[in-house]
Amino acid sequence: MDSPQVLAQRHRCVSIGTSFFAGSCLLALTVCSTALAPGGRTRAGQSPIKAEIHRTFPLTKFYDTPRPLPAGEPGELIRKEEFEGYDLPPAVVAIRFLYHSRSAGGEDVATSGLILYPDSNAPAGGWPVIAWAHDLNGVARQCAPSLARNLPHAPFLAMYLNLGYAIVATDYTGLGTNFPSAFADMQSNAADIIYSVSAARAALPQLGPRWITIGIGEGGLAAVAVAEMEGELRDPNYLGAIVVSGMEDLRDRYERPAVSPLLFLAYGIKTLYPDFNITGMLTDQALHLYARIEQTCGDITGTRLSASEMLKADWEDNRRVKEYLDRNHPGETRAFGPLLVIASESDPAVPISKVSGTLARMCKRGDLVQFQTYGEADSGSVIGVSVRDQMNWIQARFAGRPASSNCSDVR
Repeated sequence: MDSPQVLAQRHRCVSIGTSFFAGSCLLALTVCSTALAPGGRTRAGQSPIKAEIHRTFPLTKFYDTPRPLPAGEPGELIRKEEFEGYDLPPAVVAIRFLYHSRSAGGEDVATSGLILYPDSNAPAGGWPVIAWAHDLNGVARQCAPSLARNLPHAPFLAMYLNLGYAIVATDYTGLGTNFPSAFADMQSNAADIIYSVSAARAALPQLGPRWITIGIGEGGLAAVAVAEMEGELRDPNYLGAIVVSGMEDLRDRYERPAVSPLLFLAYGIKTLYPDFNITGMLTDQALHLYARIEQTCGDITGTRLSASEMLKADWEDNRRVKEYLDRNHPGETRAFGPLLVIASESDPAVPISKVSGTLARMCKRGDLVQFQTYGEADSGSVIGVSVRDQMNWIQARFAGRPASSNCSDVR
């Protein structure tokens, strides 16, 4: 799991050339990230701590809601505000919004998010919508992407906007709002994505009804869960999902545990199952660090503990741990709508064999999957090298063309 800053360093510049014959235009641009110079320092020589203060906005009363929350239907708008502080092109308008979502236990929760759209007249039928599912950087309220001055993957968001799409980006419940985060629970995050689209239309009527979702990193599992939940909802305006470097099963991911994600995982399990006793998973040394995770994002520094020093020997045998990992197992439910799955062949952090295993399970269920791999890309840069394939796929969905599948090639 990489922070937005690490990802920015990984794909500093990506050249993109995309042709759109239906729109009679040719786009050629270079997407560059300049958030950090090598060594984790800003180009102005600021320390990383001072730069972090500069890069994030404080939580304000806008994000606060009473507990219990006054009742509302899922997808109902709570409030909105236009916000001008992001490092985005001047032709982009940003709206923060709060809305009603549902936790995995069915609780009415408040969730925050962000709408980005071009500062121009909407096309006939409204702006086509990309629902953005971000990767994860912690469970603290201040980890909400809508609090970042330089939004995660901002160059790519700007590219989609420049091509005539609007972005609806949920923060996920608990990031931003004062509710606990379920962390990597794909079903909880998928509910936040689905309901964000309805609330965004209430906040901005110029949004069109049709939408797709794009999931990055851990957001990829949420994008798959959106497709699987739509198997029941059957929203005719949902057109499909793109998964970028996020198809790995959650259980496989934690075969290679790292310090901070393990703490976040324990927090997510506790959110989903309040009766979960974290002492059955974490050692006394880890519990000291666990107390800090609601105050910081990314890696919790200042520790030399290994994963084996943090985890009880039989942690995966805990009933609640098993239930959490089992429910984050894509391919157990038939997906609705096509999927484009993008992965790196050479990234050791996300072995292609694990991705292929998940895809084989989905294909066996009859899901319509197009699987694209890229040899030299890692999980940070594959989003850039796959842009042409992304845009061709997105354009085809909104044009109503049939989606293709290469499930017969998946091993």
